[in-house]
Amino acid sequence: MRSASWRERATDDRLCRAGPLMPMVLPTVVRRLEFVLLVVIAAADQVTKAILVRTLPLYDSLPVIPGFLNFTHVRNTGAAFGLFNAVDFPYKPAVITLVALLALVAIAVYAERFGADTRLSRVGLGLVLGGAVGNLIDRARLGYVVDFVDAYWRGWHFWAFNVADAAITVGAAALILDMLLTARHAPTAR
Repeated sequence: MRSASWRERATDDRLCRAGPLMPMVLPTVVRRLEFVLLVVIAAADQVTKAILVRTLPLYDSLPVIPGFLNFTHVRNTGAAFGLFNAVDFPYKPAVITLVALLALVAIAVYAERFGADTRLSRVGLGLVLGGAVGNLIDRARLGYVVDFVDAYWRGWHFWAFNVADAAITVGAAALILDMLLTARHAPTAR
């Protein structure tokens, strides 16, 4: 069964209430929002990392909320959540950068499948793409990702993360929430 294009979905009655031009304007506005989110998140990520690198030496910590949150300058040479951080192999930075680039391209291609009416998913994708670009810049430029948000409770530490990681997490949550709240992603029985 063929999936409806964004133009076909944009003619849905819910979207046409704003007037006859709304189906043509909405896709442009939503895609612009995705792009703006991508740029804002990637820029905010790079700015916060630059400030941290200039002001806090590697492995030093600055308590923000004692007993709960520190800014700690660390480097993630592995994948998400420090996966493969301790593994060392030839061309590791290049391999992980290539994998991150391929994942970014796959997400961008996947984003094209969503209609303009899936605003929550589009915002989620904008956040995920912005975060992915922010971390990809680090990987391509430095060979590692700068992480600095260190959340902990008693003896338990969450993985250190950054603005890009937070945006990816919130964006993924938005995507999941959109899937749970709407039936359009579920297959229909015949």
